[in-house]
Amino acid sequence: MFYEPLERMGKVLRLGDVVRGYISASTRIKQPFLSFESSTYHKYDVSFEVPSYSVVLTPCCSIGDQMICLTPLIQLRSSFFKNPHFMEDCTRINREIEPQNALPPDDWELLSDEEKQEMLAKKYPYTLLSLFVYEPSDLFLKYKIRGQEINYYMIDFRNVQTLRCEMIKNRDKIEEEEAPILESKCLQLSAQAREELREKLSYYYGRPVEAEVE
Repeated sequence: MFYEPLERMGKVLRLGDVVRGYISASTRIKQPFLSFESSTYHKYDVSFEVPSYSVVLTPCCSIGDQMICLTPLIQLRSSFFKNPHFMEDCTRINREIEPQNALPPDDWELLSDEEKQEMLAKKYPYTLLSLFVYEPSDLFLKYKIRGQEINYYMIDFRNVQTLRCEMIKNRDKIEEEEAPILESKCLQLSAQAREELREKLSYYYGRPVEAEVE
């Protein structure tokens, strides 16, 4: 079970919750603003949208103080469907995977025997490290990829934003007047799915630093 039944959803926001009604901002710059002299020209773009759905990426016990971290739910990439291992169940991207299943069969066969042995000898607990896939839900609109109509969606750990809202409070301070916050909550992950999200997030941020090349 990927989601808790609607009648069992909690009355507070939790890590991994699917929510609606929150603004997402995107900023793009050409280069760092190292000087603000009048002769210096800075080019930048700021865009705003309200995604159909976003996901809470603040740990459960840290939600509060009028701040929350969100990331939008986005469509899957068509390249996922080159790999039959993912076509059977796209949420396999969320879990540890054998190296030979991380690539489409044709790509695996193109590797030399030495490359295959090297990959098999290493520990590859996850593939597509920054991504976490959400199972289909009746709430999600369907879209087409490679002739298939699906409503799997995903989040990207690289696209996380902090949003400030005076109604975001610690769970022991939620009151009836915060009903809009609870109404914004659409889906809650099961304990198992939330643990998978927590584990992949921990791996993504806790990977050992690669040795510097001298």
